Amino acid sequence: MTWNRFLQWLIDCLEKMKKEEKVCEKGTIQMKKSEKMTEKRTDIPYMMNRELSWLKFNERVLNEAGNPAVPLAERLTFASIYQSNLDEFYRVRVGTLMDQMESSEVVRENKTNMTSEEQVKAILKATRELDQKKAAIYEQLMGELEPKGVRLINFNKLSAEEGKLLEAYFDHEIAPYLSANIVSKQQPFPFLKNKDIYAVALLETKGGKTKTAIIPCSNNVFKRLIDIPTRKGTFMLSEELILHFLPKMFKNYEVKEKSLLRVTRNADIDTETIYDEDLDYRDAMENLIKQRKRMNPVRMELSRELDKKMISSLCKDIHVEKDHVFLSTVPLDMSFVFAIQGYLRNTDQESLFYQRRTPRMTPALNDRCPLIPQIMKKDVLLSYPFESIRPFINLLYEAAGDDSVVSIKMTLYRLANKSQIVDALVEAAENGKEVVVLVELRARFDEESNIEYSRKLEDAGCRVIYGLNGYKVHSKLCLISRKTEEGVSYITQIGTGNYNEKTSAMYTDLSLITANQEIGKEAAEVFAALLKGETVEQTSCLLVAPKCLQNKVLNMIDEEIDHAKKGEDAYIGIKINSLTDKVIINKLIEASQAGVKIEMIVRGICCLIPEVKGYTDNIKVVSIVGRFLEHSRIYRFGTKEREKVYIASADFMTRNTVRRVEVAAPVLDETLKERLDRMFEIMMSDDEKGKRLTADGSYVDRRLGDVKVNSQEVFYAMAYSNAEKAAKEK
Repeated sequence: MTWNRFLQWLIDCLEKMKKEEKVCEKGTIQMKKSEKMTEKRTDIPYMMNRELSWLKFNERVLNEAGNPAVPLAERLTFASIYQSNLDEFYRVRVGTLMDQMESSEVVRENKTNMTSEEQVKAILKATRELDQKKAAIYEQLMGELEPKGVRLINFNKLSAEEGKLLEAYFDHEIAPYLSANIVSKQQPFPFLKNKDIYAVALLETKGGKTKTAIIPCSNNVFKRLIDIPTRKGTFMLSEELILHFLPKMFKNYEVKEKSLLRVTRNADIDTETIYDEDLDYRDAMENLIKQRKRMNPVRMELSRELDKKMISSLCKDIHVEKDHVFLSTVPLDMSFVFAIQGYLRNTDQESLFYQRRTPRMTPALNDRCPLIPQIMKKDVLLSYPFESIRPFINLLYEAAGDDSVVSIKMTLYRLANKSQIVDALVEAAENGKEVVVLVELRARFDEESNIEYSRKLEDAGCRVIYGLNGYKVHSKLCLISRKTEEGVSYITQIGTGNYNEKTSAMYTDLSLITANQEIGKEAAEVFAALLKGETVEQTSCLLVAPKCLQNKVLNMIDEEIDHAKKGEDAYIGIKINSLTDKVIINKLIEASQAGVKIEMIVRGICCLIPEVKGYTDNIKVVSIVGRFLEHSRIYRFGTKEREKVYIASADFMTRNTVRRVEVAAPVLDETLKERLDRMFEIMMSDDEKGKRLTADGSYVDRRLGDVKVNSQEVFYAMAYSNAEKAAKEK
């Protein structure tokens, strides 16, 4: 780095520090360095800690695994999702907190004022309680599977003949592919990969000396779920087979203790530290991803009880604290349940699964005719997974071959494998269109995939940018520019979810496609700013973070407060995934105290506790955890006659509202506004999958009518009905 660049970097850092220390007025970032406060913790009745709120969300996922109203095979999926969710939580959130604990300065979060250490202790305690619940639900699931012809067993339940058959299988199909390590001065303790399963043993020589042995059990060569040949539908996990026959690998030793072991590693990499104009950003990201694979563990799980001395030794070798060690009575990796589901399907047990549902084509568009002329006449709203993403993909392909189309610009965050979106952009570039794509290389756990896609797009002639220094680009924005007789004409798509064909069939999301030229012009300004490495300073119709979303949301809440103070009806309806932005939370509390009716659908983290007397009396919060992941974001402000409705990529989290580039778009078509209002009302009335957050911070069941409402099933029924009606009309 040159001296001038170093000085500029230093100036930028100082400016950034000044900005973070400001307490801004509405219309600016409004951040305090409250994470660095050192006051004692205070209990605020209307605030919940972010991490503990997330654990409550994951408990709701776990509850679906134990819910008898959910088909049995689908409950296995929820058990696996619970575990993968928890793995990622430890890698990201607990990893971050543990990094903060290394700081010389006490770091506190700004809702309950808990220190990082207090939060980690609370998380560990809550996790142990959830582990007990998980074990009970797992036993319940396994018990219910037996009458359906599926059984998972261990060696205690095998006959002598079956034991010999499995030993032969181990000798010929598994043992040749195992690499057993005995820890010594010549063979140091091996590196344990994140989430891989290992067999660990304490060995004793004839002379009484002890040594530690490690065997990797995660292997793509042999099956994880092993059939018991004498019993149809009976299986054993390969790691249990390895653990049982472990003594065969160490014939000169006596096995004193043994267990299966799994570590979860920190994934909290700081992508901002790599910014340097002299570096290739993409290459630097690749190096950073490699570093993440070797970061310190934040959790160690064992399948068997071990002597305290051996646990201490393992903690020392693996570099994990003793209070981060968990004993699990259920399999350490639940992904095997998908193989069980495959077996159930192969044995024609479809009644154990959800009714098959596939996304329907929207009746708003005729897929047999060109799409661009149809969209020029009216706005279109797609609702995933109930409606298909196919019309949008078809639009991209149509634009790629349309002579009037000059350019296509898009922001990409997470993509499907073999992405059709990317294929359409490649085709457009090869057809001579200007294609500008911002590929966010910092999309957590999708970095490697995005790096490869960025290369593919570049090779096709697309102009690719990798994001902004200091801000992730999380918006879902696509702009198609056309040259017409009247001049430039825009078609804009704004979504709540990723351009990902796979998740569009599993997540609930919204996608607005509009030919509104004011929206198109502002979308063009967003892309112009991104190309210059900047963010939009002001907007008229779009809400664009980091500078033009939080402040505009606050202004609209203030408008409702003013109406309420005049004795008029006032209303706010919000559907998001998470609520952590303290500035918005405080404004919502102010609105509640002023008498504004507030309804919120918050799937995951909710740091605001509703229904607290004197503070949040007028706020109702519902969380929906169902068959599909709730992912759409809807903002509603005002009563019917003056209502403003937006769909957005942003949750009400500080990272979304002031630290990322996010876009919310107004829904201006009255028919579409009414459709979104109706969808919101149906979700608020969901008493099958919707749980109410109460003043004590717990989520409870509801019963609102004689027949329970499952909003996702209602939306799918509507999509099927509308598609059938449209097909008949065609």
